Parts: sequence; C-alpha cells; structure tokens
Amino acid sequence: GPEASFFQVLDQHRASLLAALRKGGGEPAGGGTHLASSSEVLASIENVIQDIITSLARNEAPAFTIDNRSSWENIKFEDSVGLHMVSHCTTRKIKTLILKILSMIYKLVQSNTYATKRDIYYTDSQLFGNQTVVDNIINDISCMLKVPRRSLHILSTSKGLIAGNLRYIEEDGTKVNCACATLVVKLKYSCLKFISLNFTDLITDAKFLLIVEKDATFQRLLDDNFCTKMSPCIMVTGKGVPDLNTRLLVKKLWDTFHIPIFTLVDADPHGIEIMCIYKYGSMAMSFEAHNLTVPAIRWLGLLPSDIKRLNIPKGTLIPLTKQDQMKLDSILKRPYITCQPFWRKEMEIMADSKMKAEIQALTFLSSDYLSRVYLPNKLKFGGWI
Repeated sequence: GPEASFFQVLDQHRASLLAALRKGGGEPAGGGTHLASSSEVLASIENVIQDIITSLARNEAPAFTIDNRSSWENIKFEDSVGLHMVSHCTTRKIKTLILKILSMIYKLVQSNTYATKRDIYYTDSQLFGNQTVVDNIINDISCMLKVPRRSLHILSTSKGLIAGNLRYIEEDGTKVNCACATLVVKLKYSCLKFISLNFTDLITDAKFLLIVEKDATFQRLLDDNFCTKMSPCIMVTGKGVPDLNTRLLVKKLWDTFHIPIFTLVDADPHGIEIMCIYKYGSMAMSFEAHNLTVPAIRWLGLLPSDIKRLNIPKGTLIPLTKQDQMKLDSILKRPYITCQPFWRKEMEIMADSKMKAEIQALTFLSSDYLSRVYLPNKLKFGGWI
C-alpha cells in the first residue's frame, strides 16, 4: 500500500466528519430504530387483524391504512438523516393482497422460520402476478406495522459484493477475511448479522470505503489490484441500485468505524440517483431512513466536470435521453439539493452539455487510468464533493 503521507487528506476528512458528529451529539449505536422482537411483531399484526374483524362486524369493507410515501409533503429532509417521514403524515387506504402476505408473515414469525420474497411470490404466482407486487406489499406492511422489514422474517436476496480490509465472524462461527487477495465476499440472504454484531466482531484498519456503482467496474478494480495498491481500504458494490442488505452493510460499517465513504458512479442521472439512495435514502424506504442512510458519503467520481478537465473526447460520451433529462430535473428539485451547491453545479454542467459519460470513458486515456491515476489522485488530493 501507499505511504502514510498519502492518506493525509483522507485523515483530515475523517477528523472533520468526527468533529461534525460530536457537534451534533453523535449517532446512536446501531444507527436507529431497534429491531422489533417477535412478540412485538405478532402483537402489531394481531391489532391490524382486530381492526379488520371490527370492520366486518359493521358490514364495512376492510381496508388497511398506510402512511403515504408517494408524496413529498410527507417526506422531511434532514442533513444528518436524509429523507424520512414526518411524524403526522397523510395516509392512504388499500384493499389488496396484503392480508394474504400478512398471514404468511404471522406464521413465519410465530414459528421462527424465514422465507425470501421470492418464496412468497411462488406460493401463488398467478395470484400475485409479478414479484414487484409482493415486494411493494412487504414494504407497505413494514411501514404499516412500524417495524424494520428484516423483523418480518422475510429475507432479501442480496447481489452485493465486498472486498478489502475487513474481517468478521459469520453467525455459524466461520471467520471471513475479505483482505485475502482472491476473496470477494458475496452478501448473503440476510444482513441480520451486520446489524446485531458486537463491535469486536467487525475488524478493519481501512482508511476509506469505496462504493462502486457497477459490478463491471468493481471487477476491473479487483483485476488491477486496487485494494492492494490502496491498502488499507474496503470496496463494495450493490451492482446498480443497491439492495437492502448492501445498504445495511454500508450503514453498519459507518456506524462502527466512521471511516470516510465515497461513491464511484457514472456521470449520468442514474448514477447520481444511486448515490442519493446510499446517502439520503428513497421515498419508498423513508420510514426506515435511520437504519439505512449515510449522509456522510461523498461523491468521488465520475464528476461531469471531470469530462472537460480530462479532455475526454465527445465520441466517448452519450447524449442524454428524454428520460435522463426528466430524471435530472427531478433530482434537481429534491430538498437535499439546496444544501449541496457543488452537486447542483455538476448536474447543471451535465444538463448544459446534454451529454453523459460512463466510468469506462476513462479507458480512452489508458486501460488502467481509473485505478492507476484517477482514483489515487482523487483520494490523495481531496477531489470529492
């Protein structure tokens, strides 16, 4: 790895993050809402069912009342938390397949067994229609019961990968060392272990954590021995839009070690959206923001301003589509952009040029430019926003 002086700016950045935490009173261990016990989940479900029985006794059509997460009026932004729901928000009533899935969750919690979302879908695929229907209902149930989704005994399949300077112990006692040169650890079905581990179970000397948007870029950095050259560090990818487990892991690493975290995404609206999910969360999961968001994350690259600065030729750029422009306009209107003037400037550069760029555009300069020049210089001289 590099000499200690290489990490001077990174160490200064970490010191400023820690100072900001102390000034704000710090963060609660574990990051937020406690995991609901099985008895609490069962009691919440029974209360919902009691309301349904009462409605039927009155000859009323039963309906489920759920906080409306599709309206910005119900979403509050705080720089220390991200997007989370206001305490008294408007609600909506739904009459869907929610009762069927609710009964399945009750049985899972009661018997202390687990199922994946895919398992639930295949119990009656014709009834549900598609997996998205099941996924949305599970999120609605979690919001309605006011318990974290992982307390429902429904496991999320994970696509995330992690490599670098991290050691931990699996639930079955297996010791995992992500620093092994050939080892890339795939996150498993459940990230419960990353939420419940004692601080002594997770060990790292990493100076920073790099979140990589795409699997192809992650694999390329591994091939270039980036983790070894920049050691000690950790690298994570959610392979695009991050799943729940990947977000839980990033949050756990931040809460435990408070090391600087950076994102490496494409210079396009989709990449910016993914970075926003890690940093500030999403409307759909705003009811669980305290467990998932890491506002301390910084945007390392690829910045739209880098395109001109590095003289990347136009032939390697891609015109913004109509959908890209709509996504960019949507992000620019979000409440957290007001406290991110440098982000706004970068997005305005993209909007003015009407062009976007993938990280792979850097290969025009050289095949290993990303790992050999771009990232080391960004990390050494503080090239993040």
